[in-house]
Amino acid sequence: MKNQLIGFLFCFWIALSQPFYFHSGEREEKCIIEDIPSETLVIGSYMVQKWDMHEQTFLESAPGLGMYVTITTPTEEVLLSKLYGPQGRFSFTSHISGEHSICLQSNSTRLISFGGSKLRIHLDIRVGEHLIDEVIAQAKDKVNEANFRVEHLIEQIHHISKEQNYQRQREEYFRLTSEQTNSNILWWAFVQTLILILVGIWQIKCLKDFFIAKKLV
Repeated sequence: MKNQLIGFLFCFWIALSQPFYFHSGEREEKCIIEDIPSETLVIGSYMVQKWDMHEQTFLESAPGLGMYVTITTPTEEVLLSKLYGPQGRFSFTSHISGEHSICLQSNSTRLISFGGSKLRIHLDIRVGEHLIDEVIAQAKDKVNEANFRVEHLIEQIHHISKEQNYQRQREEYFRLTSEQTNSNILWWAFVQTLILILVGIWQIKCLKDFFIAKKLV
């Protein structure tokens, strides 16, 4: 059955470079085959629309419906097997050359797929051509990260420079305050000395006047 499904979708194999869509039952697995060189990046994206019996059209989305994506190598090795949502993006890198199977199946819990319960799956697969873009994007991310780190370091340098300038200002203010304090202490010592001298002279004069008044001199 799976081989028949693969054969059914094999006609889409040539058109994989462009987005396309196909119909599938809710419990039906659909696969495509892609001949991929070794060490090649493959990026796929899909969107699922569910048929509405009342509106007789496909809904814009299929909320609550997930899709199992399974990637199998020519040697039947499973590269990827993961459950995504109604819209998703997957990627893998081929390790060997050959025909790889890309299969999608919904996680619907219905045991029987009725005629009206069909899905429209939009699929876009890019092989190889986005490898350079991916590398460039990673390089840009690294460059952006490096730029961010450089800007952060420059900002830290500016902050340190401002802190040093502030410390210099504080040191200058402290030095001026110390010099002013020392100058004030020196002048206060000079004033105290002058006061002591004046007090001494006044005391001597008072004693002299006292002795003269008492006729002791």
